[in-house]
Amino acid sequence: MSAARVWLYVTTEGVPRRSAIVAAVVGTVLNLINQGDAIVIGSGINWLKVALTYAVPYCVSTYGAVSYRLAIDGPRRDISK
Repeated sequence: MSAARVWLYVTTEGVPRRSAIVAAVVGTVLNLINQGDAIVIGSGINWLKVALTYAVPYCVSTYGAVSYRLAIDGPRRDISK
């Protein structure tokens, strides 16, 4: 598996868009669960937790999509050698 191939899958074919949608939905639900009381009451919100709560689902979704694509495509030989 080459880094260039992984990067290609991470950045193309709708992976960023789908991962962003998953992160928006899952991150919002998790933020409401984890910090709902702080949001409703208006007390301090931990912005690092907010950022991580959106970043983790994005990374997991991207990892899953890329892993699936790598498994489907299988190993490729470098034909330049």
